[in-house]
Amino acid sequence: MKNIITAFLVVLLLFTIYYLLLPSPVFPPFPPGSLTSTEPADTESIYRQAFFTDLDRIELISYFTSQFSSPVTPLRLNYPPEEAYSLIRDQTRSSWMEELVHPWRDSLLINGFYPTLPTEQINRNGVHYQGKITIRRLPSHALTRLTVLALTCIAGRLLVKEYAHL
Repeated sequence: MKNIITAFLVVLLLFTIYYLLLPSPVFPPFPPGSLTSTEPADTESIYRQAFFTDLDRIELISYFTSQFSSPVTPLRLNYPPEEAYSLIRDQTRSSWMEELVHPWRDSLLINGFYPTLPTEQINRNGVHYQGKITIRRLPSHALTRLTVLALTCIAGRLLVKEYAHL
């Protein structure tokens, strides 16, 4: 029985190493028909970009899920709009925010702002847009991922040894 458990754990470890070494998805391109924002706050970081669009939230999330997928479909996490100040950028206006996560790997934060007041309407180059979408990519390095896996394995082994004596 002990050999079966050991073999299972070795296979699980090898699968996890393979998953962690998969290449990271690139920054997804913007949807067709959108206009790239050139505002200073949207161009100050290579990991944050914004665009104006007429697509709604469901269309955007399904588009970015298909673009940000590696062999594994990312998990979706929903955040309150107030979190945009700390997760995207301070002074970011938000109507909704979601995160696409590849666990233990990369994340893509998607913040949508759809104006509700007449003074907030978005008009660029003579075209009216329904909303502004800000995207922030949170990449990780493969060496960091493997280091976290190694430390997790060591901590798990120590915990099993400690509780086996009880």
